[in-house]
Amino acid sequence: MSQALLEVLNLSVALPKTADRRYAVESLSLTIRRGETLCVVGESGSGKSVTAHAVMQLLPKKSLHIESGQILLEGKNILDMSTVELRKIRGSKIAMIFQEPMTALNPVMTVGDQIEEALLMHGIKRGPIARQKVIQSLTEMQLPEPELLQHSYPFQLSGGQRQRVMIAMAMVAQPALLIADEPTTALDVTTQAQILALIDELKQRHNIGVLFITHDFGVVSDIADRVAVMQRGKLVEFGSRNDVLERPQHPYTKQLISAVPKLRTDQTTPTNIHKPLLEVRGLCKTYRARRQGFFQKPARFQALDNVDFHIGRGETLGVLGESGSGKSTLGHCIARLFDGDSGQLIFEGQAIEKLHGNALRAIRPKIQMIFQDPYSSLNPRHRIGRIITENAILHGVSKANAEKRMYEILDLVGIERTAINRYPHEFSGGQRQRIGIARALVLQPALIVADEPVSALDVSVQQQVLELLRTVRERYNLSLLFITHDLRVASQICDRIAIMSHGRIVECQAAADIYRNPQHPYTRSLLNAIPGRDNESLYASGTPTHLPTAALEPIL
Repeated sequence: MSQALLEVLNLSVALPKTADRRYAVESLSLTIRRGETLCVVGESGSGKSVTAHAVMQLLPKKSLHIESGQILLEGKNILDMSTVELRKIRGSKIAMIFQEPMTALNPVMTVGDQIEEALLMHGIKRGPIARQKVIQSLTEMQLPEPELLQHSYPFQLSGGQRQRVMIAMAMVAQPALLIADEPTTALDVTTQAQILALIDELKQRHNIGVLFITHDFGVVSDIADRVAVMQRGKLVEFGSRNDVLERPQHPYTKQLISAVPKLRTDQTTPTNIHKPLLEVRGLCKTYRARRQGFFQKPARFQALDNVDFHIGRGETLGVLGESGSGKSTLGHCIARLFDGDSGQLIFEGQAIEKLHGNALRAIRPKIQMIFQDPYSSLNPRHRIGRIITENAILHGVSKANAEKRMYEILDLVGIERTAINRYPHEFSGGQRQRIGIARALVLQPALIVADEPVSALDVSVQQQVLELLRTVRERYNLSLLFITHDLRVASQICDRIAIMSHGRIVECQAAADIYRNPQHPYTRSLLNAIPGRDNESLYASGTPTHLPTAALEPIL
């Protein structure tokens, strides 16, 4: 543990002249030893990923360039290496796991061929030896039936399986340093726990160094040996895991730790849940896959299996479960974006599951949806003003009234009125999510279906959006169906929580009771998988942190 595997010395990476600051990374120094995990923590724009790409020498030359400093790998300066030398050390000495495996993997190659290609780049020819190494690597990643799975394409695998394939590609040439750039951000808690345990096991088994980039201090608590906290390109705090988590020195570190969602046990059951706005009775939905052969029947997947629940007026009901549990399908069926196969949807006393044409059009303004990815759900060719008002105008609201509503809601969500002439790409992720909320509110709905609305956001921005949703619900007496895979987030905003597994609701009770006395084994497994759950410095308080109104100002 004494000899440094990687040393970053006084590294500065310059931004283009048109940027809001001079450096993406400024005068950064840190070290990683063999057998050690260093977690680099910070919000979007802090320089975490730029640091990782600088170590791998993958920075875009037209927009980012290293102005000064050294990056020493086993004593050799990476910045002095030629292209040929860099090609030799990538994979064999240093490897990287990217945040989104679906975009990092080649969609037209089997996963086995992609892992074998990594071996080919380092002198191992295609053949029985390479194939055996591929199978050994997939086996080490604890993937099922590796002999068969190696012939699968990325789209045929789950998110957790794709991430394990990415780790297999990174580890197949046995590097000394593994860089993991937000590898668990989009995963549910149980899959995340498995990936974190796998990375830690690989570190110990192969005695490698791990540079782990994250914005989640729960993850830091589980896997870090030391922690580096970055803000706007600068290193503001560096120390052991216990020192940083239990005795943080810098105000920014304290702010990030305080923003970690707490498990609340102080909620009271709302009194209005017995006055249902929406009742779901026996809802079923089955997907049919393509035929695998001419004489074979198409495969069937039961996404929703006899689902029953209700949402009261002004209530927030959380729907939690792992990927594939059916929660997003449930949200889409309630918003009538999908049709269920059977069952009833009773909204304000009216059956809506069979409405079509003008009857369905009349009900749509009352049930609105906030999507998981605000960037892909906002039309990139339209300005914000049109995006927010267009649906209201299409549903018969005059342009003048739609614009009046828009300005009132923009003030509420913390977006400047002048922003209506800008395009979605000109906003941060948190701002785009607020715009998505504004678009839903302008129609004055009674129910909002929020599908993973904060899963891709930093903890501090996530906290602001949750506070905004609470404010919106109270001001307009809205009901929320809040879909998430994060029990910590659900704890902050939900009155009741329904736990879904394999298309069924296995447990539904008040949020505080879910945490105090979970009834179903699956619920207990979700609770046990929460990152950093046993760390008192993160979860000692059961009371939510309410942000002041000023915190709703846009973050750039």
